[in-house]
Amino acid sequence: MGSGRTGLFDLEKHFAFYGAYHSNPVNIAIHVLFVWPIFFSALLILYFVPPFFDLPNFEFSLWGNHVILVWNVGFLVALVYSVFYASLDLKSGSLAALLCVICWVGSSFVASQLGFSLAWKVVLVVQIVCWTGQFIGHGVFEKRAPALLDNLIQAFVMAPFFVLLEALQTLFGYEPYSGFHSIVQENIQANINEWQERKQKLLA
Repeated sequence: MGSGRTGLFDLEKHFAFYGAYHSNPVNIAIHVLFVWPIFFSALLILYFVPPFFDLPNFEFSLWGNHVILVWNVGFLVALVYSVFYASLDLKSGSLAALLCVICWVGSSFVASQLGFSLAWKVVLVVQIVCWTGQFIGHGVFEKRAPALLDNLIQAFVMAPFFVLLEALQTLFGYEPYSGFHSIVQENIQANINEWQERKQKLLA
């Protein structure tokens, strides 16, 4: 039984699209390892963007260190991701939203300790390592180009939630609703079969 949702909030469609590009177990494991660090490091560098809300910054101490939370584009990104994930599935989406908030607060803490001159170098290394690992996963194991080449926005937005939901399903057998996994697997296989047919026609 499906969720009955369509369009932007159709979790089956989103998950099947992303899953069709990530069906190899090794490639999935690589993404589970690298996707959230990409999100974290992106928020880290966004910490230094000037605030666009005329609101006082929230300040607190963490382990004896002074931390300032800035209401800027980094906060907005974390907020949008959190709300979107929670709207897709209340349980796993709420967990994903919590992780987004933790990433925002954690990246703010790290950024405030490093300062911009060091933070951008750390971010650069993390991004290069994580993206390289994912491209290796696609080229060597998945043998299919990343989803971002077909739908950039959907790939970027769905990636953190996809790997979390994949981990929850693998480790705990979690499904947003009964039958979700089997329905998505059918759609993923249909997508893969269609892609393979197109590839064979191009090679013929």
